[in-house]
Amino acid sequence: MKSEYPMEYYEFFIHFNEGDYYTCHDLLEEIWMTDKQNLFLKGLLQMSVAIYHYEYGNVKGARLMFKRSLECFQPYPKYFWGLNKKELTSYVGECLSIIPAELDQVPFSQVETLPALPHIYLYLSEEV
Repeated sequence: MKSEYPMEYYEFFIHFNEGDYYTCHDLLEEIWMTDKQNLFLKGLLQMSVAIYHYEYGNVKGARLMFKRSLECFQPYPKYFWGLNKKELTSYVGECLSIIPAELDQVPFSQVETLPALPHIYLYLSEEV
């Protein structure tokens, strides 16, 4: 495991686990803008944006961002930046299986009618 990450990365975990996905986007974007070759970070950013879109009724946007996050995670090893890639890709796959294929959008007032996405808590771990 990498010994030290940017402070924004540690803050990302706090905000993600609290459900503040909008802030997650800002934190990860700040890191990614200095390391655009790191598609893993871009994948985390897109996964956070996908959840945010879904929570506000943008089903099509959520579906697209989840799919793009999977593409970003694929080339990376089992553990990268302290995260287990299999757990991330399984979570994203589960979300994609839950998101209604026939919907593109629902009004915010009807968001509670959408199937709930599963929860995942992210934490730094060492390669096992």
